[in-house]
Formats: sequence, structure tokens, C-alpha cells
Amino acid sequence: MHEEARKIIHMFFGVGIAALANLLPKDMMIALLGASIFIGFILAEGVRRGFHIPLITLLITNLEREGEYPGKGAFFFTASALFCVIFFPTAVAVPSILTIAVLDGVATLAGIHFGKHRITNGKSFEGTVAGILVNTAALLILISPLQAFAASLVAGIVELVSPVDDNLTIPVCICILLTLMGV
Repeated sequence: MHEEARKIIHMFFGVGIAALANLLPKDMMIALLGASIFIGFILAEGVRRGFHIPLITLLITNLEREGEYPGKGAFFFTASALFCVIFFPTAVAVPSILTIAVLDGVATLAGIHFGKHRITNGKSFEGTVAGILVNTAALLILISPLQAFAASLVAGIVELVSPVDDNLTIPVCICILLTLMGV
């Protein structure tokens, strides 16, 4: 497994999902995310059962964490994006989806290269701070500086302490926070 490549792909697809959520009508985005989950399960189950599916097998073989269900991270990301799109307005869902893409990816990449002070679960202070700063900058195209920083700080904390996969928890927490902040 190559964590750097995994996080780069995570960021690329995550930013793409956030962009689509910003551009497409809500009902179309719901259909797209729902179909992605359904098709993803079919493809992952095929790979799990030993079928060779071009590109999908290559991605899962090279990027999936050892012992994980094939595509687990992608399923969790897509499911949380779907939840946010269904239950929150676009102005709240998009920054939340962008946050899981940017903060999670940057924190891991910065932690791999610059992390010296481990906080919890192998995550570093340096990675967390880098994720918060870069994510704040990314969110400024969508929300106010205070909202961007608050969302980034909360996401950084949730990433550190979440008892379950942060692909599930970060977007929902940020949707709730931004709703409370009046976005």
C-alpha cells in the first residue's frame, strides 16, 4: 500500500465530488452518489471474489490498506458526502465535502514528510496543523475566514479523536458546525 498515492487520489476525487456537488442540481448529485456507492460495491465485491476488473483491480491492489474491505475508504467518503448532500443545503455540504478531501489528505502527506511530534493514532502535530492551514485557505473560496478556520480547526480535532473512520465523521461534523454558524 502506498499511503501517499492513496491520499493524492483521495484529494483528487474528493475535490471533484465537492465541485460536482457545487455545480449539479441536488437531485442529480444524490443520484450520482447513490449510483456510485451501488456500482462501487459491485466492483469491490468482484475484486474481493478474485475477478480481474481493469483499473479497479489495479487501484484496489495498490492503494487499499491491508486487511480492509476493498474500497472501504471510498465507500465511507461517498456515503458521508451523500448524507451531507441529502440533509444539508449545498452551501453547507460543499465545504464539508471539500474539508474531508483537503484536510485529511494534506494532514497525512505533511505528517509523513514533516511529522516529528506524534499526538494520537500515529498522527502528528505538524500534519494536523498543515491540514488545518491548507484547508482554511481552500475553504475561503466558499465561506468566510472565520467559518473556514472554525471548520478546519474542528475537522482537525475530529480527525485526531474520532472513534470511527474520519471519512464518516468529519463531513457530518462540519455540516452541523456550519449550520450552527449560519452558513
